[in-house]
Amino acid sequence: MKRKAISDLMKWKESPGRKPLIIRGARQVGKTWLMKEFGQNFYESFVYFNFDEEDELKSIFEGNKNPQRIIELLSLIAGEKILPGETLILFDEVQECPEALNTLKYFKEKANDYHVIAAGSLLGTLLAQPKSYPVGMVNLLDLYPLHFDEFLEAAAPELYAYYESIHKDQQIEEIFHNRLLEMYNYYLIIGGMPECVASWVNDKDPARISQIQKELVEIYENDFSKHNGKVNRGRILMVFRSIVSQLAKSNEKFIYGAVRQGGRARDFEEAIEWLVSAGMLNRVYNVSKMEHPLAAFDKLDQFKLFLFDTGLLKHMAGLDNSAILLKSDYQFKGPLTENYVLQQLRGQFAAEPRYFSDKSGEIDFVLQNGTEIIPVEVKGGEDRSAPSFKRYIAERRPEHAIRFSKRGYRRDGALTNIPLYLVQKTKELL
Repeated sequence: MKRKAISDLMKWKESPGRKPLIIRGARQVGKTWLMKEFGQNFYESFVYFNFDEEDELKSIFEGNKNPQRIIELLSLIAGEKILPGETLILFDEVQECPEALNTLKYFKEKANDYHVIAAGSLLGTLLAQPKSYPVGMVNLLDLYPLHFDEFLEAAAPELYAYYESIHKDQQIEEIFHNRLLEMYNYYLIIGGMPECVASWVNDKDPARISQIQKELVEIYENDFSKHNGKVNRGRILMVFRSIVSQLAKSNEKFIYGAVRQGGRARDFEEAIEWLVSAGMLNRVYNVSKMEHPLAAFDKLDQFKLFLFDTGLLKHMAGLDNSAILLKSDYQFKGPLTENYVLQQLRGQFAAEPRYFSDKSGEIDFVLQNGTEIIPVEVKGGEDRSAPSFKRYIAERRPEHAIRFSKRGYRRDGALTNIPLYLVQKTKELL
């Protein structure tokens, strides 16, 4: 499989301001594979150290802060000389050794000609704690499950070539529109977890995909039970398991009482913060005004939570594949589609997406592109726009408004209908 993050790593390698790099992302999104693939293809060699598998490695960092001495000792363990700029140094599961994480500061200050990448699961929760890593001394890269276009390239390379050629205002022939919609439906079922995508490409066995998804959810829930920090592990699990029912409520913000009867913000806000920091949940704030800058109008007590992978959400909801493939309308279609759209939008714009909701109605997502504010409506089928979305366009006359649906790609005044398979191209189609 090809990952677009490789190009981010190439930019990092060539950057004159390069610092040691930390790759963040949920467990099993492909961080280890990405690091090794990059080292193999873009360096003379790479050395790989896993703090979870090699416990004795920790002593090197507990007793040394001099990067030159650390390099000497790592060279002895790896059995090869580590050369600046030629050997890529990889630290995996670095959350198991906070001293190694802190050592990145000394690499930046005293040995920045060595190229170092660190990664680990649940790393975001560690980085969220003050004084736990060298702020300003490292570069950060967020890795997500495969986006739809990466999935398409792996599963249908010929169709991906057509997808890549689609540009602004292009007419998309019906035969390609239908084939791309079919692949979109497959993506809802399979999602973007690398193991699921690889299994589909190799075996085309839906039962195997479902089994992998079941095992992944069990791995995550097991991670919660092993968590021994200040945040209550039971509450983390309760929030995680409530996501399907939270999203199933129509136009509802996150309700603490739905996690546990009588539940309040103070009971669960730390658990939510932990899951967001771990990369497991994506949080979208309601804004009081749809104006630039959006962040200034966040209602911090009103938000929605989405799962980081749509395929896992489909599995957790217990949706049968036939509902997605054969029915034009099915329960949970709206939340599943919104989860997909958010997963594709994340990282495209400088500001993360928001949503707007008040007594007059709701706008599914609100995007900020430069100083421009763009209202977004999400439709799981070919449905027409909701009254609140139409009213906003009529009253506020935005330069751009977007509806994601299964209808074809077309522009009608300010409103652009973008097919769901093109969400990843939103910015270039504006």
